[in-house]
Amino acid sequence: MEVVIKILQGYFIFTIVLMVIYTIRHFIFTYNRLFCKQRVSYRDIYDSDLPRVTIMIPMHNEESVVKNVITSLLESDYDKDKFEIIPINDHSDDKTAEIVDEYHRKYPFIKPLHRLEEGERGKTVGLNDALKVATGEVIIVFDADYRPSKNLIKKLASAFKDPKVGAVMGRVIPINARRNLLTVLLNLERSGGYQIDQQARYNLKLLPQYGGTVGGFRKSIMLATGGFDSKVLAEDTELTYRLYSEGWTVVYDNSAECYEESPETWDVRGRQIRRWSRGHNEVLFKYFFRFLFSKNISFKGKIDGMLLLFIYAVPFVLGLAQIDCLLLFFLGEINIFTGWIVIILLGMYNTWGNFAPFFEIGIAAFIDGIEDEILALPQLCFSFFFYMWYISLGFIDAIIDRFTHRNVKWAKTVRFNKEETESEESKSN
Repeated sequence: MEVVIKILQGYFIFTIVLMVIYTIRHFIFTYNRLFCKQRVSYRDIYDSDLPRVTIMIPMHNEESVVKNVITSLLESDYDKDKFEIIPINDHSDDKTAEIVDEYHRKYPFIKPLHRLEEGERGKTVGLNDALKVATGEVIIVFDADYRPSKNLIKKLASAFKDPKVGAVMGRVIPINARRNLLTVLLNLERSGGYQIDQQARYNLKLLPQYGGTVGGFRKSIMLATGGFDSKVLAEDTELTYRLYSEGWTVVYDNSAECYEESPETWDVRGRQIRRWSRGHNEVLFKYFFRFLFSKNISFKGKIDGMLLLFIYAVPFVLGLAQIDCLLLFFLGEINIFTGWIVIILLGMYNTWGNFAPFFEIGIAAFIDGIEDEILALPQLCFSFFFYMWYISLGFIDAIIDRFTHRNVKWAKTVRFNKEETESEESKSN
């Protein structure tokens, strides 16, 4: 029994050390963003020699939002002679196909790809099919509910003038930030994640992450390395670690803004975060040793990369730490009052430590000028436990995937913004 107690106590100490490491990481990023020199992307390289771009929009039953993203892209200031749009209609059974075909009739550079045959479905498979017919040197991906800014394509494409750049990432901003408490919290999280975390990692020449949408990559790299892995849900994280392991760099441009629709219900958000966790941890299992022993990554880059790689495993570790506290209590090694205090403080500490609203989100909100929403910061202490549950479920899903080799299925996030589409249809009628 004494051995068991030592193991439980050792695990508790391990958890504390882990939290301190992530807290230091977030504090360094916040300090860098506030007081150090900021790197900018290649936004000033606007010339006639920019690469040909293929924009891919994976979609399944997206009739409520597809017009918004395509209309935004049509307003882009990128040279249309170096520009094509491939809406990837993946077995939709609503009006998605009719809508994209109508756009094709008006604009020849919009070239729908209809995936209607039986077989694999999902974002990665659709992107792989589109890669076969894409004519652009650079591939830029948008989710169907996104709305790119007018100069976004130029800002992303200009980064590829540097031959070392394998991918570039822009910034995502929620368009429905004030719909309810959840969307307010998600706006704060997005602000901290991009304004502080991504920008600071780019400043420090660490490993900014390609995010799967509002970003681009070189087509030649994907074709040379076999395309996207259809067995991994987080194709963006997988591509990030593939690029770094092969010696490429990822550029982050904080000024390249795109607008998204955030989930508006906790149920939808829970399923989304569970899918992200599952996919991210699949990448953890696939790339742990390959990344760790890669000769193309600096020592500090490996530290940053490993901390990022484990970010969706940490909540599971912390959940076990709470069980650890209860076991120590029942074994007489901790009293009931202290036990409850530990559980409460664990949630609070991770809110301000691991998820870092005090450091990253608070300062990001200040920089972005959304100070009023800072009042919602204490609510993140409670949403931490919500995230811990769903992220832990995703972690378990990834472990099961690893041992059973079951096929993973990509689940589309529910859309909420139907008003603009309905309004446009009523005007046309």
